[in-house]
Amino acid sequence: MEAPRSGSFPTAKRCRLVPRPPPAPLEVAGARGPYMPPLCTKSKNPSAKCYGDRFIPDRSAMDMDMAYFLLTEPKKEKENTDMLSPAEEAYKRLLAEKLLNNRSRILTFRNKPPEPEGMVQQLFYETLTSSQTKPARKRRHIPQFSERTLDAPGIVDDFYLNILDWGCKNVMSIALGNTLYLWNSADGSITDLVTIDEDDGPITSVSWSCDGQRIAVGLNSSDIQLWDTSSNRMLRTLHGVHQSRVGSLAWNKNILTTGGMDGNIVNNDVRMRSHVVQIYRGHKDEVCGLRWSGSGQQLASGGNDNLVHIWDVSMASSNPSLGHNRWLHRFGDHLAAVKALAWCPFQSNLLASGGGGDDRHIRFWNTHTGLCLNSVCALLWNKNEKELLSAHGYVQNSLALWKYPSMVKLAELEDHTARVLCLAQSPDGFTVASVAADETLRLWQIFGTSEDVKPVVKTDNVRVGPWGTDCSYFQGLIALVV
Repeated sequence: MEAPRSGSFPTAKRCRLVPRPPPAPLEVAGARGPYMPPLCTKSKNPSAKCYGDRFIPDRSAMDMDMAYFLLTEPKKEKENTDMLSPAEEAYKRLLAEKLLNNRSRILTFRNKPPEPEGMVQQLFYETLTSSQTKPARKRRHIPQFSERTLDAPGIVDDFYLNILDWGCKNVMSIALGNTLYLWNSADGSITDLVTIDEDDGPITSVSWSCDGQRIAVGLNSSDIQLWDTSSNRMLRTLHGVHQSRVGSLAWNKNILTTGGMDGNIVNNDVRMRSHVVQIYRGHKDEVCGLRWSGSGQQLASGGNDNLVHIWDVSMASSNPSLGHNRWLHRFGDHLAAVKALAWCPFQSNLLASGGGGDDRHIRFWNTHTGLCLNSVCALLWNKNEKELLSAHGYVQNSLALWKYPSMVKLAELEDHTARVLCLAQSPDGFTVASVAADETLRLWQIFGTSEDVKPVVKTDNVRVGPWGTDCSYFQGLIALVV
């Protein structure tokens, strides 16, 4: 084997070195920046537009003298405004129109922004079309006058009495002096249920039972009568419950709660011979408002002592002789008697209470925490919409409809010529009855019809927060302010 020559490599295999392309200046190895499209797309078409950066003004299209004038003129006008007469101002305005030709722009740009293309343009068009074709909700008509007016002669003009109620079987009861009348709204028939003796009258309160079969009648003599309206017969009389007239009644299943001028609140189980089961003592004057919550666990009471009490069933004593049943909350913010009480139909722990002539406010309470949420002027809840109806006395003698929670007044109804004494709502929630000292009973279709209803979301709790109004009410709530 021949030895390799000096200074040479073996000839068995030879390698060619291929030169690599030189790296770009200041380029990080292995890194590629994001793709940046040119501002002006090169095209063989000479008519292609070059938009450029439209946020940079085009100086060639600008009048620099005019721009300087427009920038400095407002300062001069501000300095000389007080010195010009109306004629001089008019002359200056006309002169500017003639000389400036209504030119007010300082910066001028070359072109308008390009139109959206492809999918972006299609999405924009679809969005615009869908927003324009979305049907707007039809606004409900609110009648300004009562749908029907009935005479109510002999009505007792007393703010503290509760002489109007509407049962779940669509029969309305109204006490006119010593006589209790029933009006069937389905066929318009009127029934004279009972006329009380002069010694026991007048009738001071009425209230339908939860099943709409029985009606309780409170008397000025302190007795309470129970009547079966299907057979028009009296079932029983509750004696000795109070020491004076019974101005307020409220049912909770088979428990009839009564409030008297003696300041006591009594729970009566009408199934038992010894009907008194609990006595609540907290008011120092006449109890003129009673309302059970929808759950039947809490009772709200309002009195002529300007107080509102919340009573809880779980805290009631089973021995009425002890007489130490304690209230859950006591509210003393009102400045007058509290007759109007209503529980919110879509927030179970929300109560509205309305004060009398010296207060003229309704306050909203969270009965779980005892906090006052807001104060307003009068009350009745709409069961189907988030609206409130307020009733006013003396000066206004009117009804007002409010939107919740914005508290915008939707309508004011002024048919009554004297103060409104009581309000009642039909079982379906659409019709409201109001009776006033002008001896008229008026029916209002103020809450619309079944076609206007949209579902109201019910919640168990209420947020604490102001709504920024001094005259607002809650949905589904009836209240009176005189």
